Parts: sequence; structure tokens; C-alpha cells
Amino acid sequence: MKTYYIETYGCQMNVADSELIESILQKEGYRKSNDLDSSDAIFVNTCSIREHAEEKVNSQLGRYDQIKQKNPSLIIGVLGCMAQSLKHNILENKSYVDIVLGPDSYRRLPELLNRNINNKQNLVDTKLSRFEVYDDLFPSRKEGINAWVSIMRGCDKFCTFCIVPFTRGRERSRSVDSILTEVSHAVKDGYSEITLLGQNVNSYNHQGIKFHELLEEVSLIPGLARIRFTSPHPQDITDELLLTIARHANICNYIHLPLQSGSNQILKRMNRTYSREHFILLAKNIRKIIPDAGISTDIIVGFPGETEFDFQETLDLMEQVKFDSAFNFKYSQRRGTKAIEYDDQISESVKQKRLEKVITLQKEHTLQRNLELIGTNQLVMVEKESKRSLNQWAGRTDSNKWVIFDKDDMNIKDLVTIQIDRASGISLHGKQIKQAEAA
Repeated sequence: MKTYYIETYGCQMNVADSELIESILQKEGYRKSNDLDSSDAIFVNTCSIREHAEEKVNSQLGRYDQIKQKNPSLIIGVLGCMAQSLKHNILENKSYVDIVLGPDSYRRLPELLNRNINNKQNLVDTKLSRFEVYDDLFPSRKEGINAWVSIMRGCDKFCTFCIVPFTRGRERSRSVDSILTEVSHAVKDGYSEITLLGQNVNSYNHQGIKFHELLEEVSLIPGLARIRFTSPHPQDITDELLLTIARHANICNYIHLPLQSGSNQILKRMNRTYSREHFILLAKNIRKIIPDAGISTDIIVGFPGETEFDFQETLDLMEQVKFDSAFNFKYSQRRGTKAIEYDDQISESVKQKRLEKVITLQKEHTLQRNLELIGTNQLVMVEKESKRSLNQWAGRTDSNKWVIFDKDDMNIKDLVTIQIDRASGISLHGKQIKQAEAA
């Protein structure tokens, strides 16, 4: 039996895609291997969102090349976004790569594997599709708590810093029936939580069915303890969506709300299609309709043309909203995007200083938001052992905050009530409240 090894870089969409790829390979009789050196085929599922991800992939490809020199029959495949955006570079500079497949071409993997075995030529398919959503294919998952469920592919927003519309194509949505079937299978397989995925997950629209309507349908599946989703776009957050979240106990009170910048000038240059004023009102509305909501965000510092005033606008907005957490990045130039053409790029030193200020401020806000929860009872799903102690569990609230607590008599996947008594850094600490005490 032929074996494969797969390595995944990038976002949750890439993780979900790798699970889909594994399902395709296993149907063809391939068996997953955990040993890189003895595998018949090695695949790397790649990301092009940031430069660092590409650098890691290139480093790994060099390692695969060394393995292939010892085993010439080894097949090496580059899959995903980097395959889409850098196919010419790969073919010209990495002759040891046998297969290059973009995100819409995974169905062809068995065919190309067989062709390569027979004729040893480089095989490429990076055509983007207006229709491919892999509706009839279901992923191969490891045992776990959370299942990633892709509900749509592509992006129509065309932010000037982002390569996704060019690597994953235009927006298209899976059918409701296909999604519900996959979620139901995941629940039967023992998954307690699912996360709905899309580049702009809340722009989902299949034959007139909107995202909040899909979310409602998913929430009614028996046995599904928790539902999360990522990553939404602020423009598409509606009251209907917020009310749906508020209405169902198994839809987590957590929204990732990417800001990117607090400056209207920079938002316009980014083509983000909303203003700082709209964003602030939206955050207030989320907390009005869902009072216990956790709100996280993405922030990019050092975007071309960002003045000190623009940067202070970002800090000011952070002070007004006080996000529960944030993913903070320095602007990274990406080939093929509009922003790379701007002639007012920001120096690396300025970017670094601004990043450090954002990180420091966010740490303050995270701690502040966590301190507000001391004395409250939080419903927590037990997810894993604490890194600091074998005698403690770590789990998340439905607002996506990590809580550390003693093991007692609970198990992985249990939903337990924890009374919060301490906050430190990004974590909360507490003790279990038995049902009688909680009542």
C-alpha cells in the first residue's frame, strides 16, 4: 500500500483542505504515514497570506529535496495558495517538485499521482473555479473535539493587502444540505464542537439562504454542544446574525471582528468598505445584543501611507472597543496585490515600534476584560491538559477565553461550570461548581 505524508501551513481553511485531501488520497488506497523519510509521497499544503509562511514552506521543500535525493521515486507535491500564486517560481527553481495543485484542483490529485508514476513529468493544475466547493466530498479527520467545516470558498472583497481572491478565486457557497450532512457526521463521530469556515464566512449565500439562516439550521442538529465560525467581515455582520447567536445556547458568544486599521484614510486605502465610526457602532451593537460576547480582532500596523496620526487612530479605537484579544501583524508586501504598488511604504523599524505598542495595549485590554469575569460562573468545555500542570484541565468559555482548573472528576469534552477566581495574562483560573451549587 502506498503511503503519504502531509504538512499544513496557514489558516483553518488550509487545515480543512488538508483533511479533504486526505480523504481523497485514502479513497485511492493511500495510507497516512507519520514518517517523512519512508513515505511514497509528501505533500505540503501552503499559505501565501504572509511572507513568513512562504519562507517556512521553502525551507521545508529544501528538506524534502534531500529526502528525494536518497529516494528518487518519492513524489513531492505543493498544494494550496502558494501553488496558485508561485507556480512559475516553483517549476523554475524547484525541479524536484512533481505536482503543483491549486485549491480548486484537489479532485485531480489521484489522476496526477498515477500519471507521475508512469511518466515522471511535472504536473500542474492551478485553474480557479467559479463553482468548485467540494460539495460531495467529506474530510478525513483525526479524533478530537472541534471539527472544521468549510461552508464557502473564495473572496470578493479585494482588500488591497490580500492575495486570497487571486489564490482562492471568487466567492461561492456550499449547499445547506451538504453542510448539514457533514456536521451531522462529525457529531456522530464524537465531535462536540464545529467551526464553520470561510474567507468571509458571513457572506455565505446559497440559493438565497443567508448565513444567519444556515447557522440556525446547524444549531438544531441534535448532540451539537457548540458552534463557532470564522472569519467574518464587518460589512456583513447583521442584526439577524447577532439575534440568531443570542437566541441559541449552543452558538458561542464570540465574534472575530477584523479591524485592520482604526484610520478612515487607511481603511479606504485597504478597500475595507467600512469606516471607523461604523466599526465602533458595530462593536457596541454586538455587546448590546450579546452582552457576554467576546470580541477579537486583526490589526495591521505599518500599512503604506500610515502616518503617526493614522496609527494613533488605531490605538484610540482599541481604547474605545477594548477587544478581548487580537492578532497583530506588521504589514507584509504580497506579490500581486494593489498595496505593493504604493510608493509610500513604511520602514521596518517604524512597523516594529508600532507593533510593540499595539501588543502592549492589547495585553492591558485582555487583562482588563478578564478581570471583569472574576466572581462569575462560566460554562467551560474541557479540551486538554494544562501545559503547566498534569493535575489541571484547560478549556474555553463560549466567549473563547481559556480557563485553567483542577481536574477533579471531569473528562475531555465535558461541559462544566467554573467559578472564576483569578485572571493572569490571557488565562482565567477557577474551580468547578457542582450542579447543586450552581443552582
